[in-house]
Formats: sequence, C-alpha cells, structure tokens
Amino acid sequence: MSAERTTDGTSLRVVIAEDSVILREGMRELLSAQGMDVVGLAGDAAGLIAEVERQRPDVAVVDIRMPPSHTHEGVQAALALRRNHPRVGLLLFSQHIETHWVRELLDAGADGVGYLLKERVAEVAELVDALHRVAAGGTALDPEIVTRLVRSSRRRHILDRLTPREREVLELMAEGRSNRAIAKCCVVSERAVEKHVSSIFDKLDLFPSDADNRRVRAVLTYLTES
Repeated sequence: MSAERTTDGTSLRVVIAEDSVILREGMRELLSAQGMDVVGLAGDAAGLIAEVERQRPDVAVVDIRMPPSHTHEGVQAALALRRNHPRVGLLLFSQHIETHWVRELLDAGADGVGYLLKERVAEVAELVDALHRVAAGGTALDPEIVTRLVRSSRRRHILDRLTPREREVLELMAEGRSNRAIAKCCVVSERAVEKHVSSIFDKLDLFPSDADNRRVRAVLTYLTES
C-alpha cells in the first residue's frame, strides 16, 4: 500500500494520545497500515505534550478524557499545544461530546482542528481523511458536534434578548413568585408584569403548547443559561 503523504511528499507524522492500551496500539496498527508514520504514543496528557515536544508531528490524535481524573486532561493538553505549537494539527477523538471545551479550542484558532466521535467513524478512510485535513490546516468536525455547537451558541445568547427589566422579572419567576408578588417587588402594576412575562415568552421562543407550561420552561431556560 502506498504511503499517505503530506504536500511535500513525506509521510504524515502522527502522535497518538489514548489511555486505553488496546485502542492506542490498534490505532497505531491501522494508521501504520495506511502508510502513516506514527512517531509517538502517549497514555496521558503529560506524555502527549512530551511526545509533541520531542517529535514535532504533523498532527496529534487526542482522547479528551485521560488520566488521572479522566475528565478533561486530554483537551486541556490540546489547548496547551495549540498555544505552544500552533502548527501541529489536533484531532480530538473521543466517545464523549464536550462542546464547551471544543468551543474553547476553536476560539484559540480553528485552523488545524478536528473532533470525531469514535463510535461514528465507520471506516478507517474517514479517520485518515480527517487527519490529512487537520494536518493541512483544515477542520474535520463530526456533524453531531456541529449541531451541538450551533445549538449551544444559540442558547448561550438567548437571554441577551431580554431587557434588564425582563431579566429581573424572569429571575423573580425563577424564585417561584407569582405575578402579583413580582409586581410588588418591582413596584409596577400586575398588568405590566403580565406584559413583561408575555414578552419573555416571545423572546425565548416559548410558543403556546398543550404539553408544556411556558412559565416553567422559561424558568428552566434561565437556570440553564445563566
């Protein structure tokens, strides 16, 4: 099989960071069989950084959750690499969707960044193609990641639609106060509160529904997005 080449004709140099020995070795075998040059393996975030420092690969494959806590060590290492080695492509390869961290990684520079979900990569060719795109400065994002990012972005700014008075009313609603109690707190008429509540529903896209209580849904939106 012909080697997978970079634009200058050399084999693509890859570092793999994966805490599972079986997955790590399996990925090395698969990528090596595709002609890639796997120049480093790491089982934790510190090892990843050390291998990238030593080998200066074209791209690093990074699991998000790595030892010791198996939370965000992998992606935090990726952020450090993005700051210190911006030319190294980073492909997050995980079974978990972490939109907060991937957004932070993309905010640091979208060039040469990818995020694929392990269970959704059906063919080795998909992984190989993603590695090439990321190594060349492009992006490779699983469609589900894109969907979550768009949804997250929309939610993150939805409360910005409200006026200061409407946010105050919504905060009081979240405390469980009735319209009459809110009117007393805000020193306005109960009719004015009703208008604010109606405006809140409209701005938060909470349309009438037999199945849902819009007041409860508005409070949930406030608690989730504040």
